[in-house]
Amino acid sequence: MPITQSAKKALRGSKRKKVQNDRRMKVMKDAIKKIEKLVKAGSKDDAKKALPAAYQVIDKAAKINVINRNNAARKKSRLSRLTK
Repeated sequence: MPITQSAKKALRGSKRKKVQNDRRMKVMKDAIKKIEKLVKAGSKDDAKKALPAAYQVIDKAAKINVINRNNAARKKSRLSRLTK
């Protein structure tokens, strides 16, 4: 447990950031799963329509360092390969 006042404050901030990061990660994973589910069901046209929204959440996650930019690029590449 933190002892100093600044350490206590940093802990509170990191808890808030963790909640936001977890929320962003869940939104990203849901978007990816939605596309994979559409492709598996055989509706690639719908998957292609959902692709820009997935790209947007992946890019936002990479922008605020929830995931690494190379990880984001890899996810986007795999999604585009799925929908072709």
